[in-house]
Amino acid sequence: MATKTINAELFTKMFLAGAANLEAKKEVINELNVFPVPDGDTGTNMTLTIMSAAKEVGALEKADMKSVSKAISSGSLRGARGNSGVILSQLLRGFTKEIREYEEIDVSVLASACERATATAYKAVMKPKEGTILTVARGLSEKARELAETMEDLEVFIPETIGYAKEVLEKTPEMLPVLKEAGVVDSGGQGLIEVLNGAYDVFQGKEIDYSAIETGPAVKMVKPKDQAEADIRFGYCTEFIIMTEQEFSEQDEETFKAYLESIGDSIVCVADEDVVKVHVHTNDPGLAIQKALTYGQLSRMKIDNMREEHQEKLIRDAEKIAAEQAEAAKKKEQKAPREPRKSVGFIAVSIGEGMNGIFKELGVDYIIEGGQTMNPSTEDMLTAIDHVNADHIFILPNNKNIVLAANQARSLVKDKDVIVIPTKTVPQGITAVISYMPDADVDTNEEAMLEEITNVKTGQVTYAVRDTHIDDKEIHEGDIMGIGDAGILSVGQSVEATAREMLEKMTDEDTEMISLYYGEDILEEDAKRFGEEIAELYPEADVDVHSGGQPIYYYVISVE
Repeated sequence: MATKTINAELFTKMFLAGAANLEAKKEVINELNVFPVPDGDTGTNMTLTIMSAAKEVGALEKADMKSVSKAISSGSLRGARGNSGVILSQLLRGFTKEIREYEEIDVSVLASACERATATAYKAVMKPKEGTILTVARGLSEKARELAETMEDLEVFIPETIGYAKEVLEKTPEMLPVLKEAGVVDSGGQGLIEVLNGAYDVFQGKEIDYSAIETGPAVKMVKPKDQAEADIRFGYCTEFIIMTEQEFSEQDEETFKAYLESIGDSIVCVADEDVVKVHVHTNDPGLAIQKALTYGQLSRMKIDNMREEHQEKLIRDAEKIAAEQAEAAKKKEQKAPREPRKSVGFIAVSIGEGMNGIFKELGVDYIIEGGQTMNPSTEDMLTAIDHVNADHIFILPNNKNIVLAANQARSLVKDKDVIVIPTKTVPQGITAVISYMPDADVDTNEEAMLEEITNVKTGQVTYAVRDTHIDDKEIHEGDIMGIGDAGILSVGQSVEATAREMLEKMTDEDTEMISLYYGEDILEEDAKRFGEEIAELYPEADVDVHSGGQPIYYYVISVE
């Protein structure tokens, strides 16, 4: 019998299953990052984005289509991290805007929702690139509209639509040469497919592990049997070794296994010469032991009460939550009184204690810690904006993957004038703050900052996490890489040699200043010695060495 509609309850479960599947596959998606750097974070960003929405859905008192749609849109919008997370949040926002007025979703509504999702996401990106998550979303929506004209059965419509989206994903390397060179499909597109796969699993009636998602009264999910005490059918985990007194034949092994299956589950019975390793979950460990004694002596006996362990875990989790809530309440009480309203304030995203200190010395009001290794969310931006009591607030994202989240936060603020200076690196952010002129108006300062950051070249030295071929360079896991603004500039075995080669390609006769920010893995004396070597190589430029304290990147180097 054909399935023609999806109600709010099923849609909720499909969404949460999509979130759970994305969470389960996030590391696989991270590994699709074109550059083999240790902070490939597309999967992480998309997961944190959708989990923010899942948390709001899970807390609902009433799970009708309108409330679920609002929770998904609001949660993903505020929790969006990185470009991929922001785009995913916009896809979800457009989709839920279309479905929220319906009690049930049919093929026609689903097709319209896919189209609106794609249009909303494209609109959010200033210069959309094909071969990305946007292309996969567009292919999905086009196929959905085509199929909606000829069918009503969701059991056919959904798999055919997802199947076509997968075909589009496989073609992304042909659209973006950098993907083809690296031998990967688009990571954001893969993330979208994982969400769709999870949702389709629930539609087919498959049992899903929702343990990664907190659910409230309106969303009652059935967890797999080993997830909740009520579902622990056999309460004792029983392990022991039999030291056989005579040959333990294949027939003996089959007979013993059959007996264990009659009294329990999760059975392991492995025979090796005169030793048999046994594991079983049962409600009567004595029966397993008595039967085992007929084959020989027992050793290394271990019996654990799984129901008791589950209760202890629940208590530990409750204590942890209580401690976190108490700490949050304490911080709220200790929150410093709000500073008097001023004309202009600054927010900067930073990546290490040294970098944080530099921004603070330059007068930045609020530091959002994150940057390369953990992109801050739109909610983090909103918190910072709320904290800075100023009429005009400049935000310095200092990472190309954070600019969209900053712009999204700006669009949600009504009582302050928020200006996003699209700094793509910390050195650009530092230059932007230094360029600020207190006596000039906001528009003049914005123009000056935008101009000055174009004069900053940034290079970053890190290590490769996998083998790949990119930017015409053969790279092996563990190699040191020098990455410039537009790609990989150098590859080697030595941090300093790779940094020197990178600098050669960043400098020219107009270079006036070189700044080295050394990371948490570099000793101060080594950084100063290296700075002296650079000063000798470039006598016409001023060379400064600063403690950046950043993780993962041995050096962040700017050239102006």
